[in-house]
Amino acid sequence: MSVISTIAPTLQLPQSVALWLFVVSLPACLWSAWSDLRIMKIPNKAVMLLTIAFVVAAPFLMSLQQVGWQLLQLVILLLIGMVMNGAGLIGAGDAKFTAAAAPYIMLGDWKLVVMLFATVTLASVATHRLAGLTPLRNLAPDWESWTRKGDFPMGLPLGFTLSLYLLIGAVYGG
Repeated sequence: MSVISTIAPTLQLPQSVALWLFVVSLPACLWSAWSDLRIMKIPNKAVMLLTIAFVVAAPFLMSLQQVGWQLLQLVILLLIGMVMNGAGLIGAGDAKFTAAAAPYIMLGDWKLVVMLFATVTLASVATHRLAGLTPLRNLAPDWESWTRKGDFPMGLPLGFTLSLYLLIGAVYGG
């Protein structure tokens, strides 16, 4: 029995909702990851795309009351992110992306998302560092993330975590 199948029966995210949210969020997740790798910035336009995609799609996928609760998560995480950014703990783009991603995640699924984020972050760091030592680096030699010391492009694990959560929901959702 896999870890996902152990956790999946408790997912609050319905399959049909997860599938549509995966589809509408994927471009913003990919854009954020790619941009953060390339220039170590998550564009505001990518964050806005992620937010707008939810605001447009969600009323067709869930009740308006649920949409409101999901958007409240955005506000709360934006405020927390601003404090963390002000304290120098995370980048502004990371804070904004996290806030924009929050409505996509059902509150009851937070344990799965934290586990996914930890795993994806470790895998992202290891893969990025290893790729930087191989000829794969030549595919994108000008990426700032190869040479930036002390920083890591968190747009990669943030975007991948959201996409993976939604994909798991599409397959195993409630």
